Amino acid sequence: MAVYRDAKCKLCRREGGKLFLKGDKCYMEKCPFNKRPTPPGKAPSGMRKKVSEYGLQLREKQKTKRIYGVQEGQFRHYYEIAERKKGITGENMLSLLERRLDNVVFRMGIGASRTQARQLVNHAHLSVNGRTVTVPSYIVKVGDVIAVKENRKGNKFFTALKEMKAPNLPKWLEFDLEKLEGKVIALPTREDIDSQIAEHMIVELYSK
Repeated sequence: MAVYRDAKCKLCRREGGKLFLKGDKCYMEKCPFNKRPTPPGKAPSGMRKKVSEYGLQLREKQKTKRIYGVQEGQFRHYYEIAERKKGITGENMLSLLERRLDNVVFRMGIGASRTQARQLVNHAHLSVNGRTVTVPSYIVKVGDVIAVKENRKGNKFFTALKEMKAPNLPKWLEFDLEKLEGKVIALPTREDIDSQIAEHMIVELYSK
């Protein structure tokens, strides 16, 4: 799978807003986007070309892919699944993205960013219903229990995590900071997703 290795802050600048790809640093004054919010490239500072309707739809898709850290093929696959499901396609697609294991680990506060959460999953620190899962794209279901594995709880990263304040959880998740264990108690709805995404534009793009 292709991996983006350039500075993540360039992605925020390209999309014209913070994508919160670097955890706590994005909330600090020293965040590079605060100092230089203009798009990367050689264009004069502050200049943005007039964008067509297609261009706006494309940018919305790119922004959403970058927020959740997925590649084009994977993203298109989520759209196709969402289109076949009952309900509103755009909301179905966002629900699938939210239910990715790496995103759930991030939402529970175990990872400071989705990138860090993905690393924790890849390195076999976590289990789902008692079984080790190392696939960040694993889609969780209602009733699934996500936990830090017993033999990893002594890790300095996780002992320090216990001393932090409880995360602000979306209502479809619960998490016990002392046990380092959480549960999916409902499916995420559109109201639960705080990212500024115009999903209808992505649906319009793929529907062409």
